[in-house]
Amino acid sequence: MSSVEEFRTAFRDWLRADLTGEFARLRGRGGPGREHEAFDERRAWERHMAAAGWTCVGWPKEYGGRGATLEQQVAFHEEYALADAPARVGHIGEQLLGPTLIAFGTPGQRERFLPRIVAVEELWCQGYSEPEAGSDLGGVRTRAELDGEEWTVTGQKTWTSLAHRSDWCFVVARTEPGSTRHQGLSYLLVPLDQPGVEVRPITQLTGTCEFNEVFFDSARTPAANIVGTPGEGWKVAVATLGFERGVSTLGQQVGFRRELEAVIDLARRNGAAEDPLIRDRIARAWIGLEIIRGNALRMLDGVSAGAPGPEASVGKIFWATWHRELGELAMDVHGAEGMLAAGEPYDLDDFQRLFLFSRADTIYAGSNEIQRNIIAERVLGLPKEARP
Repeated sequence: MSSVEEFRTAFRDWLRADLTGEFARLRGRGGPGREHEAFDERRAWERHMAAAGWTCVGWPKEYGGRGATLEQQVAFHEEYALADAPARVGHIGEQLLGPTLIAFGTPGQRERFLPRIVAVEELWCQGYSEPEAGSDLGGVRTRAELDGEEWTVTGQKTWTSLAHRSDWCFVVARTEPGSTRHQGLSYLLVPLDQPGVEVRPITQLTGTCEFNEVFFDSARTPAANIVGTPGEGWKVAVATLGFERGVSTLGQQVGFRRELEAVIDLARRNGAAEDPLIRDRIARAWIGLEIIRGNALRMLDGVSAGAPGPEASVGKIFWATWHRELGELAMDVHGAEGMLAAGEPYDLDDFQRLFLFSRADTIYAGSNEIQRNIIAERVLGLPKEARP
């Protein structure tokens, strides 16, 4: 195994050599509020990465990864972000489902699904939230019944990122009639290209459609496509959420730093930096970014133990709130010009898109309110919130 610096240098050199030619046009494309940009081209780039062995680097070698250490994975995500490489299209399969199958899946499931995630042949989405069960997954109503050798799934999921581009969805469904809260849930792998599945994109404030409603009407999946024990899918679902808070957040922070630097540059150019209140907010944003990194590095202790613990909720609250406030700062620095779209019909600049999309940061992937409950109950040991 090479050292961290050798690994970092090897990946950096590969990016310099291969993020060129037709792929060079993809720099900076995609990401929150912009997932529609060059999606097919970004998938081609990611398959190019796969051919060179640069997808799923943290997975064990026996499952198609590089067996990279935690420190090497951090280097990978940082270098990818520093190169301004395009946003990944296979993130959910690589960072969420893959580690979940490695930890909880059967040999058959790993053999069937993991190679296709590594090769970026199949894309995944996450079927958790519902109209009546957003961050509180204990209210899940989507149900599944075992019908011979297949599960039939009926219900609705919402805010499903990139479902309209995905081949499969991992679905949390209630499989035990009469069960309540976190009991009786199961974790199912469901193909989307079949009768009984309808995907409806949701238009966001940014004018784009990255989130979706997904309707299941007796959709089917083989009985073998259940991860873990029937009725005990909650612990699998929670583990997936833990992997979501993993090392890729270090790369996310490189993007945050780039956004902050752009806001600072704008403030210098348009004179907003002369305002002492603006200068104070910029200073606080810089300090906050350093705190985000510190929280993330501390959280990695949990990753090294298998998955981040509830302390990951501290990091989620902090970066989500910080990023939302950065969007507000960007608009205040922008001034009155920020009220006007750059062109027809709804052409937003980077600062406007940052402001609008970051409103969702404190809601998706577990709202701030839910994260505070987790911290209170699982970290501080406070009494649990009363439930109806």
